[in-house]
Order: sequence, then structure tokens, then C-alpha cells
Amino acid sequence: MKLKLLPLATLLFFSIFLFGQDSKKNEINYPDNVNAPLSKNERAMIDEVYKDQADSKVYNNATFLKDIKHLLRNRILIYKDENPKTQKGKQLSQVPLFDSYNKNLKRDVDFKVNNFNPLKYQLDFFSKGTYVYKVDNTNYFIQVTSQYRKL
Repeated sequence: MKLKLLPLATLLFFSIFLFGQDSKKNEINYPDNVNAPLSKNERAMIDEVYKDQADSKVYNNATFLKDIKHLLRNRILIYKDENPKTQKGKQLSQVPLFDSYNKNLKRDVDFKVNNFNPLKYQLDFFSKGTYVYKVDNTNYFIQVTSQYRKL
């Protein structure tokens, strides 16, 4: 009987050991600017991507709305590099569109910094690393900084 309980006790011990670890949750430090209302441009970006689901998926979800504001205001940097060969990054044309809510979403034909909607693309927004994407046929790059990075 004791021999039959030994594997069970061992399994129980290891499961308690593994699941009992103190898992530190990565906290996101939001700057104060996420408390400001959405700009017309930010609202237009969200509406373009989420269409008729924008209210339920974004506007009525305070946490996700805060994440989107943080993303658009603090974590995306678009910059021009006069020597783009020194930079590495995935081509924007190789990143799929985020068209789950808007099947008519189209890629930008001409890249314009002021009109670019990063929400249209499945960029690595919520990963732990910082990612850089090259805008095809330009000297522009899009850098997405991790939400867990301290600002």
C-alpha cells in the first residue's frame, strides 16, 4: 500500500512545488497621458480597425482602452534613418493585417507618417521585447517598445 502511495505523494509534492512558485506579474507603468481623452485621430484609428465592434471591444473596456492609448501615445516610434542598411527589421509588407473586425481593411499604398494607423497591422504590440519594422521602399522604421519597459 505504501508503495502505491509513493508515486501519488511524489506527484502531489511536485505539483505543489511547481504551482506554488511566486509568479511575479509584470506590471505596466502607465504615464499620466493615458488619462487624457482620445484625440480625433486616435478615435479614427480605432474605428477604422474595429468598425462596429469598437464600442464593445475598446471604448467600453477601460483596461484595453488604456492599453491602446499607451500604445499609440508612448510605445510606437516612427523614425527615418538616412542609412537604412544599418537597421534590421521585418518588412511591414510581411506583417499580416489585423482584419478580424474589418474585412475591408487595406494596406497603405503610400506611407505617410501622419496618416499611418499601426492598429491595422499585427505588430508585436503586447510582447516583452522591442521590435522594429521597416516600411518597404522607404527609409522609415516603426519601433514598438514593450509595454513592460519602464518609462
